[in-house]
This record gives sequence, structure tokens and C-alpha cells, in this order.
Amino acid sequence: MDVHAVELPGAVVVGVDGSPWSLNALDWAVPEAVSRDVPLRLIHAVPAALPRESGSDDRGWDAILVEAQDVATQTHRGVCVETASVVGTPGEVLERESAEAAMVCIGARPPHVAGGRLFGGTAIHLADHARCPVAIIRSGDDGRARVGGVVAVVLSDEPDNDDVVHLAMQEGRLRDATVRQIDRRVDSWIRRYPDVHVETVSAGTGWVGRRDEDPHDRQVGLAVVGTSDADTLTSLAVPNCHPILGYPDCSVVLVRQATAEPAVRPV
Repeated sequence: MDVHAVELPGAVVVGVDGSPWSLNALDWAVPEAVSRDVPLRLIHAVPAALPRESGSDDRGWDAILVEAQDVATQTHRGVCVETASVVGTPGEVLERESAEAAMVCIGARPPHVAGGRLFGGTAIHLADHARCPVAIIRSGDDGRARVGGVVAVVLSDEPDNDDVVHLAMQEGRLRDATVRQIDRRVDSWIRRYPDVHVETVSAGTGWVGRRDEDPHDRQVGLAVVGTSDADTLTSLAVPNCHPILGYPDCSVVLVRQATAEPAVRPV
């Protein structure tokens, strides 16, 4: 019998720690896993063993995974859930997971909780080292995920731009959201995705919108960006003059070019 190499699809990995923002990331990730027909893998990074008081145990760590699994199955009963507690820092643990993952999703603390920082240490570590797309789901001061609105993406001459735009179009289809392409070179993508509503916006102009439109629908809920943006994430302190108006003060998916061969299995 001939043996062929078949790409083994990776799971959608979610870092959970019991916080409401990590559960927001989990809620966002469930349809991602269902649409890809891959497992949803819940990872809780736990610190190395510390001195314990007599009679203490690790059931608290398990409780976080149990709660997260309940949230996932309540969101979609058909989702396949895997769970694991892994010793290490969240950034290092999720970096290792990213080697075989389809996507890694994490929650971003609201700025007032994070001391005014746009992104925390885990997001910055993954921006530098992850080997798959990374979704950073931001929560607002009200505790709810900030993902409503359009999916924004910049068309550019960067070598990974096709991958970035492809993922943005997939997110538009999955989330039933308008995709805002900030460029003039959109004809080919419109033909490839005739069922997705696309807006054309010249770089630097932001968004004007219709006068009768709900202001909420004008906001960017998710920005899909490539390697060059990931490389500058560590230097961002406040929303800057990025072509995506308000970036990165919204949820973000970072798309890096593949750096390793995909996992394969013989059939």
C-alpha cells in the first residue's frame, strides 16, 4: 500500500487562567475550532512546584479547566474539547503549543487592570515566538469581549499579506462581519469571496461610514495583521497612526509566516 503524507490539522489552543478575559477568548475560539473541525485545546499554565502547606493539593488548577470546559460545551455542544495543565510560564507553554496548533487564543486584560499597557507579557512573548496565528481578544472595562464590528485588514506588499488577507476573509465569513480592506487592490479578493461584504478604504483615511449607520457597526472589532506588526508589538504603548484606525486598541489576530514543516501522519 502506498504511503502518503497528509497534513495533520492542529487544534485551536486557548490559554485559560480562570479570569473573565480568558473566558472571553475561549468563547471567541469555540466557533473557530468548530468551523475548522478540529479540537479546542484548553491549556492552563501552572507555576513550578512551590512549598505547600500540609494537606494542600492541586485541585484548584483542575477546577479552572473544568470551568473552562463547561463554558466551551455550553457555547457549542458539538465542540471536541481537550484539556491540559502544563508547568511553565503562560508565554513559554503556549509557545510550545503553537508548534502544532492551528491558532492560539488568549485574553487581554482591560487597560485599567493591566496598568495602562495595551498588551501584557504573554501577548508580547507570543508575538515574538509563536509559530501559528495568535488571537488576542481584548475585554472592555465592562468585562465583555471587544470583538463586535468589522474585521479590518491592510493590503500591502509584505510577503505574508496573502495569508493575512485570507485569514481576515475567513473571519469575516465565520463571524458574519464586514471585512474592511484598507487598500485599493481588492478585486481579486472580492472575486474569491463573493458572499462576504467588503469595504474599500484608502490607506490613512480611516472610516467615514453612512450617516444612518449605527456607530457600533463602524468600529473595528478585530484587526488581522502580519509579521511586520507582530515585530513592533513590543514597542506600542498607545494606539498609533496605523492604517487600521484605532489599532491596536481592539482585538487582534497576528499571522506569522510558517517557520516549520506541518505535522504529518502516514495513511
